[in-house]
Amino acid sequence: MSQSQSQSRSQGPGTSPQHDRDRPAGSGAALSEAYDTALLDLDGVVYAGGEAIVHAVESLTAARDGGMHLAYVTNNALRTPDAVAEHLTELGVPAEAADVITSAQAVARLMADQLPAGSRVLVVGGEGLRVALRERGLVPVESADDDPVAVVQGYGGPELAWGRFAEASYAVARGLPWYASNTDLTIPGARGIAPGNGAAVEVVRIATGAEPQVAGKPLPPMHRETVLRTGARRPLVVGDRLDTDIEGAFNGGVDSLLVLTGVTDAAQLLAAEPRHRPTYVDRDLRGLLTGQPEVVAEGADGAVFRCGGWTAAVRDGEGLVLDGDGDPLDGLRALCGAAWTFAGGGAFGLDTGKAVARLGL
Repeated sequence: MSQSQSQSRSQGPGTSPQHDRDRPAGSGAALSEAYDTALLDLDGVVYAGGEAIVHAVESLTAARDGGMHLAYVTNNALRTPDAVAEHLTELGVPAEAADVITSAQAVARLMADQLPAGSRVLVVGGEGLRVALRERGLVPVESADDDPVAVVQGYGGPELAWGRFAEASYAVARGLPWYASNTDLTIPGARGIAPGNGAAVEVVRIATGAEPQVAGKPLPPMHRETVLRTGARRPLVVGDRLDTDIEGAFNGGVDSLLVLTGVTDAAQLLAAEPRHRPTYVDRDLRGLLTGQPEVVAEGADGAVFRCGGWTAAVRDGEGLVLDGDGDPLDGLRALCGAAWTFAGGGAFGLDTGKAVARLGL
């Protein structure tokens, strides 16, 4: 598929090449030139544990200087857009609050559409969620006994007290509508992978048996919020998570770049079902500044996939097989072609360990 075809098919929901993707796409142009806006996840893409990921600052600077609009789209509801923009600027990536879209903003808009102005809302989360609610005319409160009409949960950071989950559970058990900014089970940090807001949501779900309305990636409220705030015409979603960033792009009918600096590893990528298959895959944000190599189907049945110096196929009795050498990322792209084609509309279930081990990823 040519880059122009990829772009023309990503103009609306249901038309993205991800809906029938059997291999990563190629691009003759640098992605920063082929797309007008990068919709960038933050944790695991731009920074981890507050520190910039290697190559992130210089890559984003080059993309911006080349004319690409950078927007930062995060499921992390802890901080305000002002605080996120200040942090990015400190890291060396100048940003304004208007460049930042959070799941707190998405859930606040969702709630404001359903609740009367001035409604009291029990908040379990951080300042970013409280500010977003106030901007939508809602009133944050701290206790189930403060007469709230709804409950909302967002990531509150590692210091969030356990008693906050009890307050949410008391209110939800009374029948109040329950909202969540996002349900990411984990969040990457400087010391490793930590529990995310999805883990906190599970605590209240177990206690109450209820189900929240969720606004963040990969669901439509977050895509709506992003489109309203950025006005992007040819966006590229850039993320590290298959079940939020990539699935969100799939649901929105836009193209995506997976970077391997966060929670997704090579084995998980190979096993991805169609809604979790990115348009492109690269090591890190340097992938914005280059074209993407083609993955070519070869052989009489088109079941052997070549990228760079590597070929990959699924063979009877051998499973997923990788031959050749060269850039390990090209080997991974070839493996994606073989695994995704074999899996069709499902997830690839054969062992990938031996093939992935050859790449050293």
